[in-house]
Amino acid sequence: MQNFTYYNPTRVHFGAGQIERITSEIPKGQRVLMLYGGGSIHKNGVYDQVKQALSGATVFEFSGIEPNPEYETLMKAVRLIREKNIDFLLAVGGGSVIDGCKFIAAAALFEGDPWMILEKQAPIENAMPYGCVLTLPATGSEMNNGSVVSRRAQGAKLYFTHPKVFPQFSILDPTTTYSLPLKQVGNGVVDAFTHVMEQYLTYPVSARLQDRFAESILQTLIEIGPQTLSHPLDYGIRSDFMWCTSWALNGLLGSGVPQDWTTHMIGHELTAKYGLDHAQTLAIVLPTVMRYKQAAKHEKLLQYAQRVWHITSGSDAQRIDHCIANTRQFFEAMGLKTTLAGYGITPDIAALIDQLKQHDRTHLGERGDITLTDCEGILRMC
Repeated sequence: MQNFTYYNPTRVHFGAGQIERITSEIPKGQRVLMLYGGGSIHKNGVYDQVKQALSGATVFEFSGIEPNPEYETLMKAVRLIREKNIDFLLAVGGGSVIDGCKFIAAAALFEGDPWMILEKQAPIENAMPYGCVLTLPATGSEMNNGSVVSRRAQGAKLYFTHPKVFPQFSILDPTTTYSLPLKQVGNGVVDAFTHVMEQYLTYPVSARLQDRFAESILQTLIEIGPQTLSHPLDYGIRSDFMWCTSWALNGLLGSGVPQDWTTHMIGHELTAKYGLDHAQTLAIVLPTVMRYKQAAKHEKLLQYAQRVWHITSGSDAQRIDHCIANTRQFFEAMGLKTTLAGYGITPDIAALIDQLKQHDRTHLGERGDITLTDCEGILRMC
C-alpha cells in the first residue's frame, strides 16, 4: 500500500426530513446565497423545505447553473456575492450545482483571474463556507473537494481540487430523488460505478481493504441499478444508491492506491466537443479502456471478474472478455449507449487529440503511460 493522508471534514445528515438540519448548521443572521440549477426543486418540494429551514437568514438566490457548469455563469454568481456581501453559500441540486458552488466559493475570494484556478491550478488561499442539499446522486461532490467546470468558448472542461472547498455539511435525503427522470438516475449509477473503477482497476498494491470497499460498492450498484429504474419510490433502494455515490468518491477508496482517471479525462473532451452527458462519455470510454489496457490491468481485471461478477471458469482471456462484456451490458441496462455511434457521432479524432494536448492530458493512466497515440487508439475503438 502506498503512503497517504486521508482527510474529510464534511458532516453528513442522511435520511428523510434532514433538510431541516440546515437551520442549526447555518448561523442565524447570515446572508446566504442559495444556488441551484433549473426549476426541478420548485416541483418536488425541496425549494420550500430549504426556504423554511433558512427562515432565520437573509436569503438571496442564484439559479441557472448548467448540467456542465459554465465558467461564465458561475462568474455571475461571484459578482452577486460581492455586490450583496454574502456570508454563506448553499448548493441545492446535483453534482454540477455543487461543483459550481465549489468554484464560486474559491473564486469569490481569489485575487487575480479566477480562470487560473482551473487552467493553472493556481493556489487558493481561502474559500467561502458552504453546505449542500443533494438532490441528484452521481458525482460524490457532496463529500469531496473536487470540482469540474466548463468554458464552452474555449472548448475546455477542467477540474481543480483543494482542501478549502470541502462542504461544511451535506444533506442527503433519498426522498428528494423520487421525482428524478430515469435518465438522470441511470447516469448517476454509471457515474458512481466509473468513479470506483478509476480507483480500483489499476494494479495490485496489497490494499486489501480498499479493494473490498470498492468491490462492495460495485456489487451494490450492480444489484440495485436496474431497481432504481423500476422502483423509483423504494426508499431502501434510493438510500443505497445515494450512499454509494457519496462513498464512490469521498477519498477513502483512493487512499494508498494508484488511480487511473483516463476514462474521465477523455470523457471530458467528448463532453466539451459534443455536449454528451458526463456519464454517457464514461459508459462509452471505460469498457474501451479496459479492453485497450487489458495487459497492464491483467491482475485486477481477473480479480474484478471473480469478485464482482463471480466469473470463475474459462481461460484468463475468456474471463476478462466476459467481465468487460458484463460491464458494457450493465451500462446499457441503465439506459446508456456504450459507443459513439450509438449517439450518432462520428468523432473528429484529430480535434479531440488536440484538445487533450492543449489541456496537458498527454500521459494518462495509473502509470502515466497512456500517450496521445494511445488516446487515439482508444477513441477509434469507441
